[in-house]
Amino acid sequence: MINALRSLLRPRAAAPRPCVPPGQRVYAVGDIHGRADLFAALIEAIEGDIRRRDAAAPPRQTTIVLLGDLIDRGPDSRGVLDLAMRWGQQRPMHILLGNHEEMLLDAAENLDVLRHFLRYGGRETLLSFDIDEATYEDASFEEVQALLHAHIPLATLDYIRGFQTMVQIGDYAFVHAGIRPGVALDSQSPGDLRWIREPFLSSAQDHGAVVVHGHTITEGIELKPNRVGLDTGAYQSGHLSAIGLEGEDRWLIQTEESDTGIRVGFQALA
Repeated sequence: MINALRSLLRPRAAAPRPCVPPGQRVYAVGDIHGRADLFAALIEAIEGDIRRRDAAAPPRQTTIVLLGDLIDRGPDSRGVLDLAMRWGQQRPMHILLGNHEEMLLDAAENLDVLRHFLRYGGRETLLSFDIDEATYEDASFEEVQALLHAHIPLATLDYIRGFQTMVQIGDYAFVHAGIRPGVALDSQSPGDLRWIREPFLSSAQDHGAVVVHGHTITEGIELKPNRVGLDTGAYQSGHLSAIGLEGEDRWLIQTEESDTGIRVGFQALA
């Protein structure tokens, strides 16, 4: 009995903190949704952070992960894609296919999907590719689809088709929307990875990795033991969020629109 009580009273060892492999650093960026202004400022902030950290310690292999939904809703989807392409030529980068990129690709071939796409930010995406607004407003769905093909370069559509569904680095799995609890990471359905909310968001179970995701807007980032949510609604809130990961360390980088321009904030995370 005494030994049993001693066992109960003995402090439990802290659970190991998730980490990325030694010598690596990762930055994951939440849903951008056409906010090229916030994204450009975030790129500059991350690049400055990389320079500071590499100057203070042996340089790390740095990887960028964009969590998807680069397009729709905000005013400059084309600008976001151009920035992502240029940044990806400078640094190792993974871009995940979000549900909005999926809708764009499907809308190019399917009129029913096009109708859905246009209601959820596709209009703003098309106009960012220099489609005349009056021409767009007067067009039938068939004509809008023709405008899509005429104005969005095939190379851009092919670039989007090359986006990934999941990236795993160390103890983290990066996806757009989430995962199906109870299903092994290598058996997840692409539809769930791009669209799921529940039962993922309310699940407290161990998924085999800490899932870093976007897709579901929250006022601030969500930092849970089993997941990190980074969609802070950039297109409507003016806040674009990213997380930096190195070893067991985690930190938040945000760009935020204000009356005096775009502000940048850094915060260490537990």
